[in-house]
Order: sequence, then structure tokens, then C-alpha cells
Amino acid sequence: MEQISINTEYIKLDQLLKWANIADSGAFAKLIIQNGDVKVNGEVVLNRGKKIYKGDIVEVEGVGSFKVV
Repeated sequence: MEQISINTEYIKLDQLLKWANIADSGAFAKLIIQNGDVKVNGEVVLNRGKKIYKGDIVEVEGVGSFKVV
């Protein structure tokens, strides 16, 4: 499992997808999330503004999973 490091208390899900180079734009991140292709800690998330904290596990369909550190 990959690890993605953040330097803040939290990061919004759409920003995280861009930071991790999974989405090349906010529009693409929004599309991935709205399609139900993203899980946070095992649950599908449809809210692109969901706050992601250190220790969370993010899974993206067709890409894999990573832990936020």
C-alpha cells in the first residue's frame, strides 16, 4: 500500500486525488468521486469536500489504495 504524506491537519478528498496524481484536474476528481469509484476507510464517498485525515485509507477503483500519513 502506498503512502501519501500531507503537511496539514486534513485535506479535502478532491484535493487529495490531485495531490496523489490520480486526477489531473478538479473536474476529473469530481467525476471519479461522483461515479462512486472512491472509498474512504472502506465506505464509498460521494462528497468531494470530505475531509481526509492522517491514518485514513483511500481506495480508488482501478488505481489501488493508499494510506494518508
